[in-house]
Amino acid sequence: MKKLLVLLGLGAMVLAPISLPAQTAKAKQGDAIDEVSAKMEPTRQVVYKKIGDRELHLHLFEPAGFKAGDHRPCFITIHGGGWTGGAPRRQYPFALHYAKLGWVGISVEYRLHSTKTGVTVFDCVKDARSAVRYVRAHAAELGVDPQQLVVNGGSAGGHLAAATALFDGVDESGEDTKVSCIPNALVLFFPVIDTSKEGYGNAKCGAKWQDISPLHHVRAGVPPTLIFHGTGDTVTPFKGAKGFLDAMLKAGNRCELDINEGGAHGYLMRKPELVEDTLKKTDTFLASLGLLKKAAQP
Repeated sequence: MKKLLVLLGLGAMVLAPISLPAQTAKAKQGDAIDEVSAKMEPTRQVVYKKIGDRELHLHLFEPAGFKAGDHRPCFITIHGGGWTGGAPRRQYPFALHYAKLGWVGISVEYRLHSTKTGVTVFDCVKDARSAVRYVRAHAAELGVDPQQLVVNGGSAGGHLAAATALFDGVDESGEDTKVSCIPNALVLFFPVIDTSKEGYGNAKCGAKWQDISPLHHVRAGVPPTLIFHGTGDTVTPFKGAKGFLDAMLKAGNRCELDINEGGAHGYLMRKPELVEDTLKKTDTFLASLGLLKKAAQP
């Protein structure tokens, strides 16, 4: 498959050789990410939020040599699954990758949307924002730098990652919103970026869909963002990613879009070489922000 990488940032253009949701059969059968993540286990888990009797956990991957009092960058990653499925294990390879580079890697558990339980997509958004807020508020005990937080996610998880930066006011009742949940950078894999009828999840989001549609909330000051998306994506249409890129650049934000020509939804999770390519490009992006260099000096 021929690939085209398009990197655009702050008005400059450079051309260079370049959890699947439940809707697709391949995701159910497993892919490259499922194969490797099955063999991984986090260092530990911590509860970041309680809703009634339900405890929500952060799955932590701590780097070699980690000790209390460290001040390391942190890579927080959120699984996809249409907000209705998936699990933190899906993102373990990405959390572990950054732990191996000296970061603290975290995969987030959140409530899943269900009409039976009454959990809404807005609740999923609240959980994602709570998770980042918890990490920043407890940075000292987690050994992370509260001003070096990167949030990542795939598909619906990409939507929730973007939600941490964009949806002011969609927060858990009683939470200390003085602690910011806005990360220092975003890395989005084929994200749900438009929740209108032209995008994905309009019916799930309901009448107030625009309140949680990233495309409709771009403003100046959004953190630097890297997006991976395929032009053949019929689940979260490529048009939304391009529209988000254009809006980000117009607002004066840094945004880069890595385009996989013809790539279907979840393409980068399916083959080891695509996972590796994605991580290398993400490393380059984060290095350009000075984050990887800082990881070497916890």
